[in-house]
Amino acid sequence: MAERSGSGASPLVRIFGRPGSATAYAIRDYLHRSDVPFEWVQLVTDEQARSQAGVDHLQDSRLPVCVFADGTRIECPTIRQITEKLGWFHNPSRSEYDLAIYGAGPAGLSAAVYGASEGLKTVLIERSAIGGQAGTSSKIENYLGFPDGISGAELAERAREQACRFGAEILLAREGVRGEFSAGKGTGYLADGTKIVARSAICATGVEYRRLGLPNEEEYFGAGVYYGAGASEAKLVKGEQVIVVGGGNSAGQATLHFAPLAKLVSLVIRGESLKSTLSQYLVDRVFAAPNVEVLTRTDVTKLGGENYLQEVTLRHRDTGEERKINTHWLFACIGGDPHTNWADEVGIVRDEAGYLVTGPDLLHAGQRPANWSLDRDPYYLETSLPGVFAAGDVRHGSVKRCASAVGEGAMAVAFVHRYLAHG
Repeated sequence: MAERSGSGASPLVRIFGRPGSATAYAIRDYLHRSDVPFEWVQLVTDEQARSQAGVDHLQDSRLPVCVFADGTRIECPTIRQITEKLGWFHNPSRSEYDLAIYGAGPAGLSAAVYGASEGLKTVLIERSAIGGQAGTSSKIENYLGFPDGISGAELAERAREQACRFGAEILLAREGVRGEFSAGKGTGYLADGTKIVARSAICATGVEYRRLGLPNEEEYFGAGVYYGAGASEAKLVKGEQVIVVGGGNSAGQATLHFAPLAKLVSLVIRGESLKSTLSQYLVDRVFAAPNVEVLTRTDVTKLGGENYLQEVTLRHRDTGEERKINTHWLFACIGGDPHTNWADEVGIVRDEAGYLVTGPDLLHAGQRPANWSLDRDPYYLETSLPGVFAAGDVRHGSVKRCASAVGEGAMAVAFVHRYLAHG
């Protein structure tokens, strides 16, 4: 079984692996989100493993195997190894920057474009793939200027190219773990020991997909249970039943993306209807699709299967009636939690849910935060630490839309200029 993904060009990478491999899924997901054409060759017998992948058997620890267009072969590669092979892994070129941006989703990419184009020495740090959660979307249809829609991966790639043309540096496969801030200068420490020194910073780290909260959930991650829209997996669900959990736009888009190929897509929601959580154009399309069923007031209560997902148990919230579905595909699109654990260490104010509080929301009865050091109120997107801004989904009170994130990224740069000029 072979499936291609990407822009339709010849594959830059061939991936040989067994079904239900979490590592193989991580590679497919990364390449799809990075808009890299690849071919997935699914191995189902020991003979295929030997003849096609050059390993001893189907459970060989060297799987998955990636073969690149130049013939290079990497066995069970990490995402960083793939990033290096593609020529995308770079070290910082400067000892100090004007602006460091953490997170390369729509908000971070927008900030990089506007920061670099306006003359700021700008570096953008991303722990995974360009595009953030938006990069996993099969199609964004309500983004201004794209009446036919655009895939999240393509939009992200265009933004990446734009930012690079203006001179922004992008550091991929890097994750910030802590920060230190003093006297108009901050130092971000990355997981691999790299230090990023900058006069200002924008946090655009977005949110991490929320889990279902089931006891054995982690063992099925990448082996039947996926978080987000799962655009990289769409071609693999042909003729099978798919379960999508969630009532938001990402769940609706995922449902419609799988429907043309799947035998049946079951959209599972906790609420009474989709109308209060889903854009109307998506509601209309979901109910018009002949092979989509909407299961309201329903929870996923149990996952089962050997080595990979084989069975999902659903329970109706009112009647308690249970239903078991034989499936290898469950996609959870149930929101997320912000990437802000680091904020406590440096004294940045968060709300109860962990989102970064900014601007006027930091003022209580006209009083500034206790640790605020400047004789002015925080700028609109500024956190409780002067010179550190937040944009996009990670920010308290943000509108969870791609266009809003792009706007906040651009707006944050305007306040960065003000901060650098006047403090």
